[in-house]
Amino acid sequence: MKLTSEKLPKNPFYSSITHYAAKHQKFFQWKKENTGTNIYHYSHANLVDKALQLLRERIMRGDALAYFLRGQLYFEEGWYEDALGQFEDIKEKDHQAIYQLGVMYYDGLGTVTNAEKGVEYMKKILDSPCPKARHLKFAAAYNLGRAYYEGKGVKRSDEEAERLWLFAADNGNPKASVKAQSILGLYYSTKEPKELEKAFYWHSEACGNGNLESQGALGLMYFYGQGIRQDTEAALHCLREAAERGNVYAQGHLVEYYYKMKFFTKCAAFSKRIADYDEVHDVPMIAQVTDCLPEFISRGMAMASFYHARCLQLGLGITKDEAKAKQYFSKACRLNPTLADELHCLLIHQRI
Repeated sequence: MKLTSEKLPKNPFYSSITHYAAKHQKFFQWKKENTGTNIYHYSHANLVDKALQLLRERIMRGDALAYFLRGQLYFEEGWYEDALGQFEDIKEKDHQAIYQLGVMYYDGLGTVTNAEKGVEYMKKILDSPCPKARHLKFAAAYNLGRAYYEGKGVKRSDEEAERLWLFAADNGNPKASVKAQSILGLYYSTKEPKELEKAFYWHSEACGNGNLESQGALGLMYFYGQGIRQDTEAALHCLREAAERGNVYAQGHLVEYYYKMKFFTKCAAFSKRIADYDEVHDVPMIAQVTDCLPEFISRGMAMASFYHARCLQLGLGITKDEAKAKQYFSKACRLNPTLADELHCLLIHQRI
């Protein structure tokens, strides 16, 4: 399973370019374009250009923070090579630059992947006594835990990954790494032997702190009575809320629920919307927006594709179309061959 890095935590002073803009009203004195309907719109490219211009002016006046924010703007725009150079220039003076360099070297953003260097930078953050690095420590610990879990840049160790994630999760502190809280839920539910009560606890903590992936996971744990007493009502509440917020894995399980309950019209309509996502372009975009793992997004799409194919094959809730059914079966197998085989065997056994 490929995990993703923790995003740069919010700086207690300025968490992003927008916070910086709020402190400097000149950011809002940008050229407007009148659409003819008395509604003004800003061009994203114009906003970025103006932001860079204002940051250059502040850098020339010796504003060190503006130097970092320019690098962060490059990073957020996906101009990774420019961001890397900017962060390298200020890494001796700026802990946030060190953090971002750790992420970029580990994930190969704007440079050749160098997991060892990424780990080195994260350790610098975690070991730093400087107060300015304090807000980065939980996120750095999560990223180091990821490195130990994946065995990249360090010797693989589940025990060390667990230790670091527990530190990063900080007993459910909402200001700690919520991502670590969610990953602990996943870790305890997949390790051998499973520790489902711990998994439920950590998913609950992460969900309470707004984590979308854990909200969907809680729905399934309630549904199947894993780590908690089975509660279908609570399960559907979690799954529906997670699905509405964009959790594709939760959406896939709702499709399965509608099929098994024989709500075929609802199943056919809902499954088509999810099954029609493009796995090449939509999965990375959804992962970025929702902060859900791409693997589980693909699983949700595979489930939706499979059940939509089944509805088309049998004419359940939709006009029968075996040719289209084959296309959706093929997509389900392409997205997740093992899951598609399991679902097929299950339906044959149930004779549905």
